[in-house]
Amino acid sequence: MSKRYRMTRAMQNAGDSATTLSLEECKQYFASKPDFTYTSVFTVTGATTMSIEGDFFMWSYGDTTIPFRHYQGDIYVSGANKAVIPRMLEVASDLRADIVEG
Repeated sequence: MSKRYRMTRAMQNAGDSATTLSLEECKQYFASKPDFTYTSVFTVTGATTMSIEGDFFMWSYGDTTIPFRHYQGDIYVSGANKAVIPRMLEVASDLRADIVEG
């Protein structure tokens, strides 16, 4: 089973409330990265096809596309492909976010 990671600012306090990663901030950030594209539907094809609506920033890595999903002020990514780890660390650092496993 692969690990899932969450990039978040929830543990950082700005006064009494936690700062979130806004969708607009993420869209601006990922638009500046040539290996990322935005999509509002992620489709998985295998024995069956499943489409998931949401806010996805698709990272192109070789012949593979890996979704970074924005959901409720955080970004989620699967750690199934080990190449995602250094890219995730870079993204989290650029966005001043912490990484939580789970």
